[in-house]
Amino acid sequence: MAKEAIQPSAKEAPRKKKRPSKKKEAGDKTKETKKPPQKHAAAYTRGDTHAELLTKRKALKKDLAALHPTKRDKVLAHLHGGERRDLAKARLKNLKEDDKHADHSNLTEYQKQSLQKRRKKPNNALQRQMHRRETKRLRNAMEAADVGEILHSHTAGLVEAETDMERTTQLTQRSLKHEHLEENVARNVYDLKLTDYGPYKLRYDRSGRHSLLAGAKGHVSIIDQHTLGLKTEFFLPGDIVRDACFLHDGSMLAVSQRQCVYVYDGASGAEVHRMDGHRRVGGMAFLPYHWLLATVGDNGVLQYQDTSTGSLVSQHRTKMGPCGAVRQNPFNSVVHLGHTNGTVTLWSPSSSEYLVKMLCHKGSPITSLAIDRSGRYMATGGGDSKVKIFDLRTHKELHSYNTYGGAPTCLDVSQTGILGVGHGCHTTFWRPEALRTKMKQPYMKHQLSGNGPLESLRFRPFEDVCGIGHAGGISSIVIPGSGEPNLDSMEHFTNPYADAKQRREGEVRSLLEKLTPEMISLDPDAVGGIEESNLIQRQQRLRDVAEEADARKAADREARKHKKEKKKMRGRGKIAKKLRRKQQNIVDEGMLKLKELREEERAERERQTLNDDGDDEGEEAPAALKRFF
Repeated sequence: MAKEAIQPSAKEAPRKKKRPSKKKEAGDKTKETKKPPQKHAAAYTRGDTHAELLTKRKALKKDLAALHPTKRDKVLAHLHGGERRDLAKARLKNLKEDDKHADHSNLTEYQKQSLQKRRKKPNNALQRQMHRRETKRLRNAMEAADVGEILHSHTAGLVEAETDMERTTQLTQRSLKHEHLEENVARNVYDLKLTDYGPYKLRYDRSGRHSLLAGAKGHVSIIDQHTLGLKTEFFLPGDIVRDACFLHDGSMLAVSQRQCVYVYDGASGAEVHRMDGHRRVGGMAFLPYHWLLATVGDNGVLQYQDTSTGSLVSQHRTKMGPCGAVRQNPFNSVVHLGHTNGTVTLWSPSSSEYLVKMLCHKGSPITSLAIDRSGRYMATGGGDSKVKIFDLRTHKELHSYNTYGGAPTCLDVSQTGILGVGHGCHTTFWRPEALRTKMKQPYMKHQLSGNGPLESLRFRPFEDVCGIGHAGGISSIVIPGSGEPNLDSMEHFTNPYADAKQRREGEVRSLLEKLTPEMISLDPDAVGGIEESNLIQRQQRLRDVAEEADARKAADREARKHKKEKKKMRGRGKIAKKLRRKQQNIVDEGMLKLKELREEERAERERQTLNDDGDDEGEEAPAALKRFF
């Protein structure tokens, strides 16, 4: 039997594979290629998103932690503003304390609940803004530190001894000039013999380009220190020069003559202005950021004159007699005055009384003053032949140095902190560390035989040069490491290579940025600061201060009552008189009756005088005969 071929049925026919649908294919494509997330509108207007900012901030902090400690300190100084970091921390601490002890008594229940909700709910917008600003400040600080390394490539170097047997004080100006210095630096070592109009005082302008020579017998001249050429010279016959100084730059100078102060043009020597109110001025100081000329003279009156407007800002009576030692603090522009009674007072134009009074040299007058660039240390010279160093943050004495050959008549501190002392015909220079700690040996010495006592000693800005004025003229010497090697040309009137156009633009900018006299204070960082507390907290503090004052007054009153009475001589301390004085303070019935009788007698006398007013004979009679009418 033949087998029949088995054919598959229709149901068992092989199924065709189905093609994937187009929708599924499109879905797979969307899973494989994701679209980038859309950025917020602020990402295009403000820069990176919040997540990107946090990533950059973490990377910047890692870079900061990997830096060298010295460079890290520089970055942190740029970031936190140096010493202002402590002030910011103290202000933040006060704000937190004020928030903890805030007074909500004047708020309603609804306002209190709203305040609690706002405290619990984080402010995301404010956090993003704070993160953005902190990241920007950190990036700018790191860039500023890098720029500082590129620009400040020079450092101030001091002379160091090779062996222990050598001393830097043995180095003379002659050996420096002929053996060690380059030609362009060695030309700064010279002597000008001017014996006819001496003694001379020497001043430099802020850039160190020009020097002002003022002879006591009426000779005034300006010398260009780059070319050593005479720029201006004029004589004042029959008059004397007490002091002289530059104003904002080398184009104007103020000269204190016999009676008053005159302002002259630095280019032609012509008289520009006369200030009659400044009489017999012995010391002057110019405040460049405020355009103020501070003068004080034999009458002991400190005056501030605005040189931009020509008006008198303020004048204060020191009530301490003549004053010749005047210096301004370059850190806060406070004027320091040295008096003949050994005290130093600190003054501001906005205060009628001195800010601080320090007894520096007991029993001897103050002959000279000097303040360092940072405003932390003050050096005073007295008639007791001592130079004392004071810390202006605590107003206490740190240490002192003795001088030989006479009292220190002139002092100055260079830009790098070197202290120069002129005593007799000698000059002594101390290292910058001598201001902080007492040193045994000075840095350098120089002697001017036969020309003492010295009148002035000033360091030239941005150069290792020191100018000395004395009876024989002017001497210029080189003190290695005394000048600032890095020049800030953006600072007004400090660029010695500025042309006429730059000087004009700098003068206009300085006038636009001029500070008001009210901004001069002991702590310049407090100017423009934010109050630590709100109005309620300030009122509460004022109430606390008033309560403390009242409590002290009450305690003093009680102590005065129980105070033991002093014994008085010549019968005043007898027992009867003591009891009589004590009895006067006791009020009893007898005392009250006595007061009533006295009041009745007084009223009776008044009525009697009113009745006697109608008597014409008593009015016409002479004064000696009125008792008979």
